[in-house]
Amino acid sequence: MPWKDVLLGASACVGWAVLGMACTAALGLRLLEADSQGELAPMTAAVVALGAGGAVRPSGDMSVWGVEGAEAATALRFTPLGVGLVGALLLSWFFLRSLRAAGRAPSPGELLARAGAVVVLFTAVIGGLGRAGHEVVTLDGSALGLDSLPGLGAGSGGSGGGGSGAGGLDIPGLGDLGGLGDLGGLGGLGDLGGALPDRLGDLMRAKAEIGFTVDTGPTLLGAALWAAGVLLLALLASRRTPLPPGWDVLHRVVRPAVSALVTVALTAVMAGLAAAAYAAVGDPHPRRIAGAALLGAPNGVWMGVPIGLFVPWDGGVTGVLTRVLPDPVDRLLGTRPGEPVTLGRLAELDGRVWLLGVAAALMMLLAGVLTAVRTPVPPPVRTGRPAGAAGTASAGEDPAGSGPEAVVPAVRGTGPLGLAGRCALRLGIATAVALPLLAWLTEVSVDASVTVLGVHVLGA
Repeated sequence: MPWKDVLLGASACVGWAVLGMACTAALGLRLLEADSQGELAPMTAAVVALGAGGAVRPSGDMSVWGVEGAEAATALRFTPLGVGLVGALLLSWFFLRSLRAAGRAPSPGELLARAGAVVVLFTAVIGGLGRAGHEVVTLDGSALGLDSLPGLGAGSGGSGGGGSGAGGLDIPGLGDLGGLGDLGGLGGLGDLGGALPDRLGDLMRAKAEIGFTVDTGPTLLGAALWAAGVLLLALLASRRTPLPPGWDVLHRVVRPAVSALVTVALTAVMAGLAAAAYAAVGDPHPRRIAGAALLGAPNGVWMGVPIGLFVPWDGGVTGVLTRVLPDPVDRLLGTRPGEPVTLGRLAELDGRVWLLGVAAALMMLLAGVLTAVRTPVPPPVRTGRPAGAAGTASAGEDPAGSGPEAVVPAVRGTGPLGLAGRCALRLGIATAVALPLLAWLTEVSVDASVTVLGVHVLGA
């Protein structure tokens, strides 16, 4: 076992992958101006951990409304696939290059050793970054957008624009909260409903310190699974990397379909980045669009692929702060709760969304063509007897001299229809695995709440 080459190859793979992920995360956060709320280095470490399958646990405390003990809690599930994709491409490229540089087909033991070294080293490095991924970010209450709530506008009366004297806070679906009184006669809590608009006005001027830290256990497990999955996908998608003896069936059957899907998925991401660049032209905040595209372009694109293939998604939003969601997310998720997100519903907001279905169909057609082109066709077999002759040549006869040899396919059904059928079946199986994986990777969930002295006040 060439252990020196194994260790050097693993170090190069992990070093370049983590460096690429860190640069992408830092640049994206910088363009989003996230460093104005906290230090860039800890946030970069946390985003790298998220991109590698890790987990970040945020929490915080606030001192507002003249009392101590207010707590703000959030829970975030989101994978910045832009950061993860950069790391996956670099990790795959250097790993496959080390296998090809060996100049021979690796044995199963050597392949396992090379992959295992990369997984162990990558997990250790991400675990080290996780220790640096903790910070406290100060959020300005005036940036929460609470002034857009009815009864809290600039024209409302009361402290902080609350306007409790004008009927209190009017929440759609709940009505005027000024009559909550003492919350069912519990006593001791005061007229919380009547004072709520004034208190929300105070909240707009409050400062909240939200801390976050990387969860070590889930991050180590996620990084190990992420690295192993990336290496497995790289081996299945590469058509030039040698495989151990006896694994030729993977090269003939699996690699064409997987490499085709990987190619069209990367092409879709490039199209998403081009769309982001087009949207940034003329926008008042082009840097924010660029930063969001760097971190999350694959999230949006790979979420759009199944939607374009008419796969419905579940989406919902609840709570008071749903009124400050950006358009058109508020109309899509807030107007008809419980209804699935489909291509038709998106097209109701913008008719151009139907082009997403056309793009998804063209993408699958391209994947089919690439699968067929990359599928090796076995060479024909020469039978050794003249074409059209029945039976076999007798002893002493020279078959080659009695006429042209008959040529028959090496595999039955290798005509155009047979090739198309096999390619379609293999691509269908690969797609059936890939689409649920993309759906799982692009899931987004955010929960936020504010609790004062044990009373849940705001939540979304």
